[in-house]
Amino acid sequence: MTRPLLITDCDEVLLYMIGHFCDWLEQDKGVLFDFEKPGFTNSMTRIGSGEKLDEAEMWGLLNAFFDDEMHRQTPVDGAMEAIGAIREHADVVVLTNLMDHRKDARAVQLREFGLDLPIFTNQGPKGPALKAILEEYRPSRAVFVDDLAQHHDSVGDTAPAVHRLHLCAEPRLARFIPCAHEAGHAHARIDRWSEALPWVLARLKGEDEEDTSHNE
Repeated sequence: MTRPLLITDCDEVLLYMIGHFCDWLEQDKGVLFDFEKPGFTNSMTRIGSGEKLDEAEMWGLLNAFFDDEMHRQTPVDGAMEAIGAIREHADVVVLTNLMDHRKDARAVQLREFGLDLPIFTNQGPKGPALKAILEEYRPSRAVFVDDLAQHHDSVGDTAPAVHRLHLCAEPRLARFIPCAHEAGHAHARIDRWSEALPWVLARLKGEDEEDTSHNE
């Protein structure tokens, strides 16, 4: 029998990203990122003038961060230890929404923190990419972890048997993003690995408990 499989996102699940991106924007680019503005394309303004950046410049800055500044990223609290524990019972792969040419850089980045994992890059909804991973690995059971609700919706449509955990480790972001559990697209919402690990392990081992939200 094939092993269970964890398919996990990276940014705000394994590595903090948006906080480091904000620091870089402010320090190097003179740009303020406002978490309270709805949507990524409304979040950036020039420090001093308050001028809103146009969409092309916003995406250009995000791409520049992933091209040159990924070294700023740091591990999410408890994530490295949790993945280590999970790998004792299951295979683990990373499904990350980066352009394909950044796949090797992401692999190197995670290896520097002790995680030598297969990397799958994707653009857009993650359901089809996850389905292809399932066809390759043919796991006995599978769990999907991601910080964005739309990906849980997509995975639920294409692979409804997969257990789905909404986890966003960045508190400033977690307050404002739509909750996939409340929307019915994820089985649970848990934003801390200390609480998420038992939930994930139970489902990978087939010891399912009642799916709930563990957030305060």
